[in-house]
Amino acid sequence: MIKRITNLLTNYLSISCTVIFFVSCRNNNNISRDHLVFRYNEYANINTLDPAFSRTLQDNSINNQLYNGLVQLDDALNIKPCIAKSWSISDDATTYTFILRNDVYFHKHPLFGKDSTRTVIAKDFEYSLNRLRDKKIAAPGSWVLNKVKGFKAINDTIFKIELKQPFPAFIGLLTMKYCSVVPKEIVEHYGIDFRANPIGTGPFKFKRWEENIKLVLRKNELYFEKDSLGNQLPYLEAIALTFLPDKQSEFLQFAQGNIDFISGLDASYKDELLTADGKLRDKYANSVNMIRGPYLNTEYLGFYLDSKTPEIQSKLIRKAINYGFNRKKMMLYLNNGVGNPANGGFIPIGLAGYNPSNGYTYNPKKAKQLIDQFKEESGIKNPEITLVTTSNYLSFCEFIQRELEKAGLTINVDVMPEASLRSARSNGKVDMFRSSWIADYLDAENYLSIFYSKNFAPNGSNYFHFNNKTVDSLYNKAFTITNIDERKQLYKTIDSIAMDHAIMVPLYYDEVIRFTRKNIKGLGINPINLLDLRRVSKH
Repeated sequence: MIKRITNLLTNYLSISCTVIFFVSCRNNNNISRDHLVFRYNEYANINTLDPAFSRTLQDNSINNQLYNGLVQLDDALNIKPCIAKSWSISDDATTYTFILRNDVYFHKHPLFGKDSTRTVIAKDFEYSLNRLRDKKIAAPGSWVLNKVKGFKAINDTIFKIELKQPFPAFIGLLTMKYCSVVPKEIVEHYGIDFRANPIGTGPFKFKRWEENIKLVLRKNELYFEKDSLGNQLPYLEAIALTFLPDKQSEFLQFAQGNIDFISGLDASYKDELLTADGKLRDKYANSVNMIRGPYLNTEYLGFYLDSKTPEIQSKLIRKAINYGFNRKKMMLYLNNGVGNPANGGFIPIGLAGYNPSNGYTYNPKKAKQLIDQFKEESGIKNPEITLVTTSNYLSFCEFIQRELEKAGLTINVDVMPEASLRSARSNGKVDMFRSSWIADYLDAENYLSIFYSKNFAPNGSNYFHFNNKTVDSLYNKAFTITNIDERKQLYKTIDSIAMDHAIMVPLYYDEVIRFTRKNIKGLGINPINLLDLRRVSKH
């Protein structure tokens, strides 16, 4: 293990030297411009640089530097123009017409010919969306076009999308990285290897990727966006990523000033960095900035309802677990107060449809009563469940394990790597699992799709295999309602039905928490924790 970390740290130093070298070469005096290189570590690794396959937060964050779509989100999650400078929606809310900018260029590549680049036109979006829905490619992002009837480039700067029926959340779907524009000639040249040879329109362009070791992006000198003073974005010269595989190594690099940014808390360093009530410790006050805010992410435990295990099939046991532990205490002692106890159901604070009375509050007597009732009705004297988690959430699961043991339920906690757990969860191989749900777009429908019976995993996100006709009917009805207040009531009802069946155990509504070195300016924060480095500078 020591040898592995040493090798990784050597690779880290290698990438630093590589980046310093190539930015220095652009300086006539050969003076290092390291202050223009933003460095961070991605312990969860990068899977792809192809936006059609960009399904994880870490993939989205790096692809957000490489690609643009028709529209984009600001830090307040307002939908803003991007390559489309404006758009209109028909009176029947089924036709979207986008007017494109004419000054957006793809990153340079020899395949573009004489000028090594070309302007983005509406046909590029037609190609990109057709590629996204191509069954031969089997892109995981194809679902974003499920409500789309068709789309067409009217001319170079006008692009139309027609929906099968009104879908108020659709414009939000178009902000996802799946819907980024890509050039046909480059994609078809590389084929599946486009994942490691990306060409987009974003503020940074691809330089080098050694998988599991390092990734370097360079400033895109042709980028079309400017700041409020008319200065061209981005400010940084380069982005350099390392892939140290654990959060403790990542924190050590941050503490030593070798990387500029870390996101989130980990048990290995949270008490070193923060006080018990979530404040930055004095020893870091002069060198580190902390920013935090709401995160549209619900952490939860899920039950696979098609399990043959009697305890999993029993609503009594599932409800007992929901009642059987103190979420507020858990957050205070295990997460230094970062995050909000999930006593309001699955929809998190900040989305229309959140209802503080939809969930469960701590009631140990009720938990014991329900477990005793299960014992009596089933004849099982020692009920037992296995909960599978990753190492990062082991402390939370062990806390719940101890609390439920007091009520008479044995919970065995198994640890799996993230990728293995993801696969097992999707394929119904685990009875009870820890997971999280991060909003892809700004409508609670995004959360409630996890309860819809036609979304059974592995072909969808319903990992529970929950099947409820009332939920399905209300879910479908929500698509026909454009009034947000009416839709909000439907969302609350769907959430309450799922919570009444106790198909999951909401743990907490997360917070985005970011730490940067003091010399980093302009790094904002947003409720989907998407990394945006366009306006970041380093002094």
